[in-house]
Amino acid sequence: MNFTKRQIEVICDRPISLPPVSEAEMQQAVRTLLLGMGEDPDREGLRDTPKRVVKALKFLTSGYHQSLDELLNGAVFHEDTNEMVLVRDIDLFSSCEHHILPILGRAHVAYIPNGKVIGLSKIARICEMYARRLQVQERLTQQIADALQGLLKPQGVAVVVEATHMCMVMRGVQKPGSWTVTSSMQGVFANDAKTRQEFMNLIRHSPSFH
Repeated sequence: MNFTKRQIEVICDRPISLPPVSEAEMQQAVRTLLLGMGEDPDREGLRDTPKRVVKALKFLTSGYHQSLDELLNGAVFHEDTNEMVLVRDIDLFSSCEHHILPILGRAHVAYIPNGKVIGLSKIARICEMYARRLQVQERLTQQIADALQGLLKPQGVAVVVEATHMCMVMRGVQKPGSWTVTSSMQGVFANDAKTRQEFMNLIRHSPSFH
């Protein structure tokens, strides 16, 4: 069976390895951008900018080099409970794949166990791993939900992400204060309106919920 590049990336939970690009090549690309802006990359204030930009971009996209197995480090435990587990107000910092501008927001993540629970800090780390890639908010929300569903096989998973996109605030329509809300509901959260409403009521009590 032949798979597309994107299908393989989804299966492997990471992009396909491409030919390596050296830091020197990346820095040269930043120099070219500075020249294209009409700047002098050799002036004092910009002399080390290519190096700093490359270092920053590597940090902001470090999620490409992480995997769920490495991140979890065995922090999945058998537990006989079936009550909702909710971690809300998880700060997210991502970059939009269309303009490589910041996406700033937060995630609210819940699941109902089915014999297994995950260390609470790992929920935040899963959100962070997917956020530290070039993203669209819709995909980021789905990836977080799919990861928990795949790891725990719970009765259900619910994820709501609220974010403001600098590509809408700083450029384009230039609408400060606009927030985008996306959700992914799986299992009992999708099928049971009462459970879904309980989750929504709990996150609405968050002082930061829009």
